[in-house]
Amino acid sequence: MSKAFTKESDNEDDDDLQLPPLPPGGKNYITPTGFATLRAELKELVEVERPKIVDAVHWAASNGDRSENGDYLYGKKRLREIDRRIRFLIKRLEIAVVADPALHHGHTQIFFGASVTYVDEESIERTVRIVGIDEANSAAGEVSWVSPIARTLLKAFEGDVLKLVMPGRVSEVEVLRVSYPAPNET
Repeated sequence: MSKAFTKESDNEDDDDLQLPPLPPGGKNYITPTGFATLRAELKELVEVERPKIVDAVHWAASNGDRSENGDYLYGKKRLREIDRRIRFLIKRLEIAVVADPALHHGHTQIFFGASVTYVDEESIERTVRIVGIDEANSAAGEVSWVSPIARTLLKAFEGDVLKLVMPGRVSEVEVLRVSYPAPNET
């Protein structure tokens, strides 16, 4: 098939995932667990997933006509996706600053890595854990340190009443509890 009829660009960097924005001059903070997770994903892609797909593409290419070979076409597409993810992970790991929240164990001031329980104006109690951009998972109660709630909570203490600025309104939240993971006993 002629290259004119494909959607691929000559510049493979056009397909790179966009990095979530960091505050100007900000660092890409991440917990040791988050850093290990990203490294494990990178290792899995490089050492297991990519070689498997390369073998499948090689096998499919040896079968002849590549233009109508679904295994070949799918394999090449999957290989591009894996390579894109590998580039993304390498970039993120290069700029990561590992911050261990266990260093603040026992403190009542909120820093990166804290688990914070707060109550809002509707008396709804929520618990969030402040983590890095790359490890945030709102379904698990983990919020990025650059999110509005985390920015509001950072550097506050247990018992503080804070103003949470949200699109179209301002709400008050009261910090009930602050906790950090215990340092590893070695």
